Amino acid sequence: MLSTSKMVLPPLPSAELQQRVRLIAESYTRLLGTPLVAEDSDNSWQTLWSAPKVIVAHGTEADPVFFYGNALALSVFEMDFATFTQLPSRYSAEPLLREERATLLERVSRDGYIDNYAGVRIASSGKRFLIEQAVVWNLQDDKGQLQGQAAAFDRWTPL
Repeated sequence: MLSTSKMVLPPLPSAELQQRVRLIAESYTRLLGTPLVAEDSDNSWQTLWSAPKVIVAHGTEADPVFFYGNALALSVFEMDFATFTQLPSRYSAEPLLREERATLLERVSRDGYIDNYAGVRIASSGKRFLIEQAVVWNLQDDKGQLQGQAAAFDRWTPL
């Protein structure tokens, strides 16, 4: 595991961001039939922010940009919230692995989610790490409209 000892302060979430974070949790529960975090959790901003797993999400732009990363994600990717939420999500993978990542996202779009993803990611410092048993899922609003994709994992190993 990479060091996650650095305290990451949460941003002040806007109402829109709080709603998008609820969508992350609600979409996960709807697709996988189990809560993203603890079963008794309210899936609030604070619950997901401090979850013991990495949780990230990007929107539906032509080149999707992360709009959310929880405290553990920011620690693992070695970025603050403002920097992370300006990062096109494809830059979280090394250049040679971006085609593999694009294929993965196409599978998620088609099937709704996958729950066994493994791949190499890269932190802002250039450190590479392998994520394993990641869940990647579509973010769909209550009208069934695609609002982005999210991923969660709690296993990573430095390379």
